[in-house]
Amino acid sequence: MSKTRRSWLKGLVASAMLWTTSGYAVAADDTIKVGVLHSLSGTMAISETILKDVMLMQIAEINAKGGLLGKQIEPVVVDPASNWPLFAEKARELISKDKVAAVFGCWTSVSRKSVLPVFEELNGLLFYPLEYEGEEDSYNVFYGSSVPDNKAIPAVEYLMSPDGGNVKRFVLEGTDYVYPRTSNKIIRAFLKSKGVADEDILENYTPFGFADWQTEVAKIKSFGSVGRKTAVISTVNGDANIPFYKELGNQGVKATNIPVMAFSVGEEELAGVDTKPLVGHLAAWSYFQSVDTPENRAFIAKWRAYSKKPDNVTNDPMESAYILFHMWVQAVQQAGTTDVNAVRQAMIGQKFSSPSGVEVTMLPNHHMAKPVMIGEIQGNGQFSIVYQSAALPPKPWSPYVDANKGKVADWSWPNVCGGCKAPKYSTF
Repeated sequence: MSKTRRSWLKGLVASAMLWTTSGYAVAADDTIKVGVLHSLSGTMAISETILKDVMLMQIAEINAKGGLLGKQIEPVVVDPASNWPLFAEKARELISKDKVAAVFGCWTSVSRKSVLPVFEELNGLLFYPLEYEGEEDSYNVFYGSSVPDNKAIPAVEYLMSPDGGNVKRFVLEGTDYVYPRTSNKIIRAFLKSKGVADEDILENYTPFGFADWQTEVAKIKSFGSVGRKTAVISTVNGDANIPFYKELGNQGVKATNIPVMAFSVGEEELAGVDTKPLVGHLAAWSYFQSVDTPENRAFIAKWRAYSKKPDNVTNDPMESAYILFHMWVQAVQQAGTTDVNAVRQAMIGQKFSSPSGVEVTMLPNHHMAKPVMIGEIQGNGQFSIVYQSAALPPKPWSPYVDANKGKVADWSWPNVCGGCKAPKYSTF
């Protein structure tokens, strides 16, 4: 074979491969692949399917405008089926086999904890759209919602205030996994700092998919019957919320006597429940469909047009997924590449005008400052917003946990540190 021929073939092979600073070669093609890692079956499908759909909506919108870096975005959708080890397997396939540029996914903290070692081992990027328990901060994850410091704690403070009913006793009702247990550990520490005694806190956990709520709701009623104002802090997740709320209605647990403050129930979950007996019960998020802003009206219209369902609801995790995807697109455009290391640096400082009307910024701790909103359930399944804060900067490591004293996270150069004791230059 002639030298010219060999040189031409070598050049052809080189042009068909791109070597990334992430440490592996990927085939050059006409698309940019992104992973969509949400449960489309199992107990969490009631909540996660809509996040898959909103990702496909955004990808279709970008592609219709010409794509990203001159290429179409190709979604690689997988179903980890509410199976936590399967989340890790699917994440590994997306990064190693499908060569995705980023993954958008997970809902529960146990699914995020399952995939986290995979992303850190393979240097992938996970964009996580849910509020969570904190006590974590990863170089390979961008967190799109709140932590207890800028959601759960302000929500509990609201309940303890005159506007929230001067609540004195608390039921911490959760699904039995890391997010409820860690969140309630932080809430307990906060309540203790406010002088709430242990005997004024009832803590209980049930499995995923739990359906027989008669005994548990009866316990809540009994605990709340002592004459001092009681509220429920609910971290019940997934389809267990439907029988839980039905049983609250069956046993006459009304917001006027024992209000429920939910951290994992939004418009999508209420779509399967008769909400008339639940009017006045509460939820805390950083977004509700009822937010009245031009950005939100456009967001809702876009979603309903895409889904071809004029009554389709939006919710907080959808808004977070929407923000994260647009920030990733902006970061890729700024970096001029989908390379993981370049995009990770470009993500810090990205700004986006959210549907809630608040401009959010990705901070060096890979979290965003967002407002906390408290909404009352209405008879039509929507929420009437009764409280809204300014955008609150998140502290992934709760200051109410003694072991966290002095811990900070700052992934910007030269700090590059999560969960460290006060890096020299960090203020986060």
